[in-house]
Amino acid sequence: MTERVRIGTRKSELAMWQAMFVHDALREAHPGIDVELIGITTEGDRTLDVPLAEKGGKGLFLKELEHALLEQRIDIAVHSMKDVTVSEPEGLHIPVICERGNPYDALVSGKYASLDDLPAGARVGTCSLRRQAILRNRFPALTVENLRGNVNRRLQRLDEGDFDAIILASAGLMRLNMSERIREVIPAETMLPAVGQGAVGVQCRRGDSRTEQLVAPLNHAPSACLVKAERSANARLGGGCHVPVGAFAEWVGTGLKLRGFVGDPDGSRAFFAEVEGPADAPETLGANLAERLLAEGAGQILKSFTHG
Repeated sequence: MTERVRIGTRKSELAMWQAMFVHDALREAHPGIDVELIGITTEGDRTLDVPLAEKGGKGLFLKELEHALLEQRIDIAVHSMKDVTVSEPEGLHIPVICERGNPYDALVSGKYASLDDLPAGARVGTCSLRRQAILRNRFPALTVENLRGNVNRRLQRLDEGDFDAIILASAGLMRLNMSERIREVIPAETMLPAVGQGAVGVQCRRGDSRTEQLVAPLNHAPSACLVKAERSANARLGGGCHVPVGAFAEWVGTGLKLRGFVGDPDGSRAFFAEVEGPADAPETLGANLAERLLAEGAGQILKSFTHG
């Protein structure tokens, strides 16, 4: 009997690209396998009129997909790892992280070539609290405004003159064959990427050994190690879409360097830290980074989000 895998995905162009990437990888790993894409509309896709943080965070992009998994309407769900919440629902896990794409943020503008070129008062659009906090902290003369919608809608608003520049993920633009829109790939020293940015994860039911075996060849161990370190730091900090948190791991020789950020959305406070350690304990390294940030004073900001 032909093996069959049903992939659940959001219907946005970028989400469909990610699902097709997994679809093609499965077909390559298992010639003759039957792979079906099932598009699912999430609450995050329906709620475009308010900032994500006000509606419950990035988990809005996951809930319907995870329900479909638990109800066995799909076999796997494909996620952008920067949208995946710190804790997963009972009965689900992400055994596969595909090879990571470009993890950095990108400046998109019709007029300006870099963040440094933007004049005082320039309007910059982004929906990410992390990006907003870093922009307001490091470029206080800029006017930072909320911008939601899919990639095409955000670019349209830029082109219509609503903004002087917008910030998007480099990986998304590259995957949609829009690399020419990138004016500057923003270095991590200027804007620390989001946890898991550029990485695609495959989620399935715990104990579904057939599916786990089918997707196992898609795991990219070096990328999975980096994402584990970043997610561990985020988990210890209790981060989510509500809190401006960044964590970014890189390979340095055979070990890892992990940098982190916690800030106030208004840019008034920002804490940065960095740790290095062996690659065989990425979760420990992530926890160490979080402790260092807390020691710097990040706990004050995190507490204000918990209680405020």
